[in-house]
Amino acid sequence: MTRFYVNRFIVPCFDEVGGGLSVSCPRSLEIFGGNIRIGMHAHINAAKGSLTRLCTWATDGREGRITFGDYVLVSPGTHIVASESISVGSNTMFASGCYVSDSDWHDTYDRTRELDKHRPIVIGENVWLGVRVIVGKGVTIGDNSIIGAGSVVTRDIPANCIAAGNPAVVVRELDPARDFIKREVLFEAPDIHARKMDQMMRYLLKDNTLRRWLRSVLSPTRED
Repeated sequence: MTRFYVNRFIVPCFDEVGGGLSVSCPRSLEIFGGNIRIGMHAHINAAKGSLTRLCTWATDGREGRITFGDYVLVSPGTHIVASESISVGSNTMFASGCYVSDSDWHDTYDRTRELDKHRPIVIGENVWLGVRVIVGKGVTIGDNSIIGAGSVVTRDIPANCIAAGNPAVVVRELDPARDFIKREVLFEAPDIHARKMDQMMRYLLKDNTLRRWLRSVLSPTRED
């Protein structure tokens, strides 16, 4: 049923979408506007009460665009909103509740117009954004870097580092000579991966009988 809903109502919202798209709780995913493209094997997760939003706006004759590479992970509650351009590299991960916007949406003195308060955002490959990270307009985050939970990124962050704080600053360098194991390795043997995921879901849902589901809806207990 979820796969049917995704193919019928979610996939057509993208201008381009690669194969292997996986969406959890798709009714809590909002995709608005054009110029939204996503690569292969993307995982977009939403949750009940935690809306995930990908949105572009048309302003002053300009339409925003959002471009994702392959193997991107987007977690519940993340909002990515573009007035100009937001580019996300392959293997990048967004933890829950991130907010990425390339615009202030209102001028400092003219609160009725955006004017020039927009600049593109570039998030590199294999970047990891922690819970509730905010990324502002004009920012570039380099490949492999990690942004700590709750950070506010207002300036460029170089590649191969950990940054944290408000505003985010580099707190540690990563060794670029070491191998980074990226999300793409999960898909090198897709049949094996799918079988393991199926086995895990069967294990997690083994007690999820029709009777128990009805009880959880009509008269839930602490076990539910």
